[in-house]
Amino acid sequence: MVLAVGAMASAGLLGAGGPVRAVWARAVRPRTVLLASPRSLCAGVERAIEVVETLLERYSGTDRAVFVRKQIVHNTHVVRDLESRGAVFVDELDEVPDGAVVVFSAHGVSPAVREEAARRGLEVVDATCPLVTKVHAEARRFAARRDTVVLVGHAGHEEVEGTLGEAPQATVLVQSPGDVAALRVPDPGRVSYLTQTTLALDETAEVITALKKRFPGIRGPGSDDICYATTNRQHAVQAVAARADVALVVGSGNSSNSVRLVELARRGGTPAYLIDDATGIRPEWVRDADVVGLSAGASAPQALVDEVIVALGGLGPVTVREHTTVTETVAFGLPAAVRSQ
Repeated sequence: MVLAVGAMASAGLLGAGGPVRAVWARAVRPRTVLLASPRSLCAGVERAIEVVETLLERYSGTDRAVFVRKQIVHNTHVVRDLESRGAVFVDELDEVPDGAVVVFSAHGVSPAVREEAARRGLEVVDATCPLVTKVHAEARRFAARRDTVVLVGHAGHEEVEGTLGEAPQATVLVQSPGDVAALRVPDPGRVSYLTQTTLALDETAEVITALKKRFPGIRGPGSDDICYATTNRQHAVQAVAARADVALVVGSGNSSNSVRLVELARRGGTPAYLIDDATGIRPEWVRDADVVGLSAGASAPQALVDEVIVALGGLGPVTVREHTTVTETVAFGLPAAVRSQ
């Protein structure tokens, strides 16, 4: 018990008061941690982070700052770490001085943002995930053949905003089968659809089924827009959650793919919770759990997963077992603007 409490304290889980310690003490028991694999960073996220790291190293010791429009990836720990190393995160380009270096995030931007950057003489390094770039190209191609482009996605998400901007006059956003039922288009015989890359597979399938029923001649992309990393992590979480008493997903609240993992586990009947790091664990979640399923969204570093395992180890002996559904081998090269120097 003393060792368990000490480990929890070192992980930041305990307050100073006796009642808080007592609550955690009741959660002490042997348990198994079932690790979902794949988990954590995907190729697009790794590439985007490396872009910023490379630029920070390049301009270290100079008077040139590295600005990043929006969060480079949706994880508070990644952003905080890059900020501590000198990256300057801004919401919009009007916060960036003329002629400065600016990185576009992994989620992509609209042509209007690119035009503004060019007008301002900004030195742009584009860290957009290549799989998001694929969706942008599809939006332009579908609009060019005079289709109404139906984008399945979440309103307000940065990736969706960028895709909508590729063909704003021709594109409409739907989020549910209900939106499909209410949809009106100029020519029902000329309709195409695209999807955000980080959606839940099962929910998206329902929307696409509704679209195909409503518009029998609708055309979609040649290959799925939901990316390999989203797909793989969802399948892995499903497999782990089915064998667990509770599931924990490491990721930030604005990470679409992380939130989807939690929702997926819950739809399968397993209590599931999103945590930014080990300090987000609550004792009542794990108190009666013999098996804890553990995963991380595609923007959450593995180090945060390791810290969660250490914290759970503070609640008694832990046996860690990894459940692998597929092995990922995808890798993306750095943008030419980074490689060329």
